[in-house]
Amino acid sequence: MGHWGQGVEARVRAAGVRLLDLVLPPRCLGCGEAVAAAGTLCGACWRGVGFITAPQCAACGRPFPHDMGADALCAICVAAPLPFGRLRAAVLYDDASRPLILGFKHGDRTEAAPLLAGWMARAGAELLAEADLIAPVPLHRWRLFARRYNQAALLAARLGRLSGVRAVPDLLARRRRTPSQGSLSREGRARNVAGAFALRAGRPVKGLRVVLVDDVYTTGATVAECARVLLRAGAARVEVLALARVLKAEEV
Repeated sequence: MGHWGQGVEARVRAAGVRLLDLVLPPRCLGCGEAVAAAGTLCGACWRGVGFITAPQCAACGRPFPHDMGADALCAICVAAPLPFGRLRAAVLYDDASRPLILGFKHGDRTEAAPLLAGWMARAGAELLAEADLIAPVPLHRWRLFARRYNQAALLAARLGRLSGVRAVPDLLARRRRTPSQGSLSREGRARNVAGAFALRAGRPVKGLRVVLVDDVYTTGATVAECARVLLRAGAARVEVLALARVLKAEEV
């Protein structure tokens, strides 16, 4: 298709979007109020989002109350270094972000993916700039069948388009179904996912730098287990980029 044909296609698509907006006015992804454009937040919801920005721990990205230097580590990372490289998350998992994330994760609100991935791309710009591959934390096949989509895979695909880094949605497999992590302790979460992941056949990672994508980082047990699989397979480095992160009030 030539430039003329592409221009016509773009105008037709734009006209279709405008028509759809007339029939079904765009709504805020957070609260449902009317907004100017689809896939966005209203002003009130936007102001409520707790974005995680510098200054932060050089390793885990935990926010600091004041600038402590580019290579400063938080006390937790000094005492117990991460089992992978750096961790970055875009927003705090709190009362403001929770409805948006749960709607995206469980409520078929997949239209939120571009907005959320954009937040992640900014938060993880350094990680993505040095990556060879982007891979999502996988769902077990039965959970994927029930949910119909893997929210981490949708984010990884969008991040691939934004960064130019190759996204591999099936790099890892979840070889056994694990109970929900929600009610488990830190130790229970680690036991729950131990041995649950494997590198898919025909997906070499030796010498490559991989960014793992997940939706919510809590204790890190799931991504740590995924990272161990990749590092044992020869990955040069594994780092983690999450949409949201759970932090205690005193850590914010």
